[in-house]
Amino acid sequence: MSNVMTSNKNKKQLTSVGIVGCGWLGTPLAQHLKKQGVAVLATRSNTDNVKQLTNQGINAAVLSLPAQQTALNNHPVFKQQCLVIAITPQFRQGRVDYADKVAQLVTAAKNNNKVEKIILLSSSAVYNGLSGLVDESMVLDLTADKVSVLNQAEQTVLNFTSDQVVKASNADMLYVNGHSGLGRNKGFVLRLTGLVGPNRHPGKFLSHGRMLQNPQAQVNLIHQQDAVSLILSLLASDIHGGIFNGVSATQVTKKQYYQAAANALNLPPPSFEEKDSLSKTDSKIVSGKKTQEALHYAFVYDDLLAWLEQGH
Repeated sequence: MSNVMTSNKNKKQLTSVGIVGCGWLGTPLAQHLKKQGVAVLATRSNTDNVKQLTNQGINAAVLSLPAQQTALNNHPVFKQQCLVIAITPQFRQGRVDYADKVAQLVTAAKNNNKVEKIILLSSSAVYNGLSGLVDESMVLDLTADKVSVLNQAEQTVLNFTSDQVVKASNADMLYVNGHSGLGRNKGFVLRLTGLVGPNRHPGKFLSHGRMLQNPQAQVNLIHQQDAVSLILSLLASDIHGGIFNGVSATQVTKKQYYQAAANALNLPPPSFEEKDSLSKTDSKIVSGKKTQEALHYAFVYDDLLAWLEQGH
């Protein structure tokens, strides 16, 4: 993984990061930050998972949501310089309180007045109901499944402001373009597409004989290493907030991709529903152009079909 934390003399050094919901993505993120000398406090929802983190040398504590707000405000994770929210919506478990949980975290961060930047790891599922090329400027279909909940959580983070931003800046530059520098937005949303990587081989989805829908739809995917590197890039960036898509340049159909995934694991070819409700032209294609240009980021695994065929 390339060193994306190098900063120039005009940037404040990153000293500490809190990772709420430190699981499959948060753990390698924590390990990489530690290697760079950044203090990390990770949280999980129960003591067993916290123990797994501490056994890997990661400073960790229990944080379970939803919580009583006053008690949550006292959690040490909100004393960190930056906060990464990596909790999952748990839609498949029937949960509908994701936006409320994110709001609790942002409220606690505001109350402590220590956090300078919040990054929410969101999902490209927020584009559900849309088709064709979609980017961060799209008007969302709030009637589509899951979208309104994800959007509500995102907006809460995007509206986060931090007085610490001004304290970290030149004290003489309190006004920018006629506006007070106080309370500048420092909320980021990283909309991640389908995650692949260690212990998440796409072929494993086929091992239970699942029948896949829409074989001509295009896949939108990102490797764990690139997802972590994008988070690191946002932590190092002096951009004042915003939405960014996390997606590789892989442009193949679901049929092509899962056939390659099955071949990689020596599994039988995947089964697809005979009736294809989506044509290739109607499928959703997530654009990564803004992210690559704004963060000057070059993907390590930009071709995830090649990654599969190389036997990863």
